[in-house]
Amino acid sequence: MSVSMVYQVMHDTLYRYQLPVSLSRQILRLTPRQLPWQDVYSCHVDIQPLPSHIHTTRDAFGNEVLLFCLEQEHTELEFRSRSRVEVKPRYLPAASVDLPLEEVVDFYRFAPGKRYSASDFEAMKFLYESSHVRVKRVFADWTREMMFPGQSLCGLIRALQNRIYSEFTFDPTATTVSTPVTDVFDHRKGVCQDFAHLMLSCLRSVGLAARYVSGYILTHPPEGQARLVGADASHAWVSVYMPGFGWIDSDPTNNIFVNTEHITLSWGRDYADISPVRGMMIGSGAHTLDIAVTVCPENESKMGFDTPLSHFER
Repeated sequence: MSVSMVYQVMHDTLYRYQLPVSLSRQILRLTPRQLPWQDVYSCHVDIQPLPSHIHTTRDAFGNEVLLFCLEQEHTELEFRSRSRVEVKPRYLPAASVDLPLEEVVDFYRFAPGKRYSASDFEAMKFLYESSHVRVKRVFADWTREMMFPGQSLCGLIRALQNRIYSEFTFDPTATTVSTPVTDVFDHRKGVCQDFAHLMLSCLRSVGLAARYVSGYILTHPPEGQARLVGADASHAWVSVYMPGFGWIDSDPTNNIFVNTEHITLSWGRDYADISPVRGMMIGSGAHTLDIAVTVCPENESKMGFDTPLSHFER
């Protein structure tokens, strides 16, 4: 039986610019969400150099967004998000609650007099195509190969995450953030972001509401070796809406339903809605980017969490 887990998360980002930058405006989504299954005890973002203006708001999906402006000349920009988060167990719907797939798809079809809750309307944002998710016959046909009369929604989610995990290869060199999901489908290679976009394309193509979720996952070092600071990375998965129950999170990269080893950061229609860092600048020319993420259970050593902000190798 799952138990609650408390984590310390450290997410470091460093930009190095070839030429001085005179103006930089950045949008950060690095604050974990407060949720029924997730308590955010603290989150703080340190920025160097110090911004001239900083503002916190929320985007259209309810994610916390930090906006800042840096108006002094600089050749490096570094920021660190440090969070302390408790993640509680999540449970799949019981068999008696798990709706037949046909009923869920029919739920979204218009009918005079049909009533929807606020949660239902919120879910309908995630029925359609978006920047990185396509609604196409090829995805619908591939998904329908896993569908049969009387199948439940959870049954399809389980079959789809298993098929992506079995038939696709995790390859960090195969794609970029702009690789079309159709290319991922054709070449059968990608990373967690690609597999999330693919699964979303499959689900939306058969009429289901599903959203893209970004966050972190606890990784396990090889047996007998210590956990390394900065060795983790951001992660992505999908969340599927079941009317009357809520959202069911699935991680196709690892072929699992999400539970206490996943920390939710943001959600949206796809990656373009919720990239952790986005900005513009005047100056620079070429630049390099270094990212280091550490996810550590609180009952383990927190070695590295108190290191100075500028700890990347120069």
